[in-house]
Amino acid sequence: MEVSVLVGSQWGDEGKGKVVDILSSRFNIVVRYQGGANAGHTIEIEDKKFVLHLIPSGILRDDVICVIGNGVVIDPKALLDEIELLESYNIKVKGRLLISRNAHLIMPYHKTLDSINESGNSKIGTTGRGIGPCYIDKYARKGIKISDLENKPLLEEKIRTNLEEKNQLFTRIYNQDAIDVEAILKEYLEYDKLIGQYIADVPSYLYNAIEEGKSILLEGAQGALLDVDHGTYPYVTSSNPTSGGACTGSGIPPTKITSVIGIVKAYTTRVGLGPFPTELDGDEGEMLRKTGAEYGATTGRPRRCGWYDAFLMNYSRMINGIQRVAITKLDVLSYMDEIKICVGYEIDGQRLSYFPTDVELLSKAKPVYEVMPGWKTDISKVKYFSDLPVNAQNYLGFIAEKSGFEISIVSVGPKREQTIEL
Repeated sequence: MEVSVLVGSQWGDEGKGKVVDILSSRFNIVVRYQGGANAGHTIEIEDKKFVLHLIPSGILRDDVICVIGNGVVIDPKALLDEIELLESYNIKVKGRLLISRNAHLIMPYHKTLDSINESGNSKIGTTGRGIGPCYIDKYARKGIKISDLENKPLLEEKIRTNLEEKNQLFTRIYNQDAIDVEAILKEYLEYDKLIGQYIADVPSYLYNAIEEGKSILLEGAQGALLDVDHGTYPYVTSSNPTSGGACTGSGIPPTKITSVIGIVKAYTTRVGLGPFPTELDGDEGEMLRKTGAEYGATTGRPRRCGWYDAFLMNYSRMINGIQRVAITKLDVLSYMDEIKICVGYEIDGQRLSYFPTDVELLSKAKPVYEVMPGWKTDISKVKYFSDLPVNAQNYLGFIAEKSGFEISIVSVGPKREQTIEL
């Protein structure tokens, strides 16, 4: 029995979709445990590219059951669009997808609130998909759960009550039009017919699966440094992408987790606002962005790019309990003459002993670099670690040593077959 948590270990966009697809061939069940349609996991198989936002990446393996846990907030239209897309490729979803009764629904008014918040002076760079406002309602005990779709009188009561409050905000505070209550009622009352077949008691299902000796892979979205508790607050997501969130977001107890796997990009990227000590500006950053195709799978926004940060990664390893990692996008660095690795931070000439999540401190941090020679060779067709250029092997060995982890997978391209397993 194996129950493994897969964690994005930086600021997101590390390549979790591909790695989940690779690893899921060894698991019976893949569970998505937090986030929403603000995350895009990209998988390339032969000439097809799949971008999944809600359904776990294991869906592309025919014999894998996929579960959306209670920690996920679900946009029902986005979910149904994703199901339709997969079925258009003859990928079976019915009978292979379960959705927790306790997952919360994103409502149209959540998206409106998100857009209003991002248009002001206090924006943080969200995707505008209503994720944050949905989590706010969840913790304010005003949320609407997937299970409410099965109780039409209760669903109608909750929608009317919530919209009475939200429309007051829209019309009196934000000078916006009121949202049509009847239109939302009609739309959401229909979703039970379409989604009802997937709703399940997920904690019981997963408990029984573990008791039967089945293996489970827990898939997070975003990255550890975007965790609402352990990330660079307030420039964070609204949930817990760290490994601890896997338990609360799925119903699997901590005592059943057997390993934590980190996904680490061979350099560092960040989307949206917030401090980024190793960021490359100007032509260097633009070249890395273009070479790595660093544009958001969900929004298309260009990602900020910078050098690999071992100091940040040590913090992520510590808070997640990461034991081994998959390194992605090593091939992107193949054009470089030399490569820098951040091994520490200084503020006012003083070396820091810990990673500062406080954005004021992190904004002042100056990276301390070590420099290694590049390999200047196309590695996208390499199948074995021993066939990598010596300088590429040395680079991997160096970042593993400085970050305190063991490397088990190296990705040298976006496709499933462009993978080296150690």
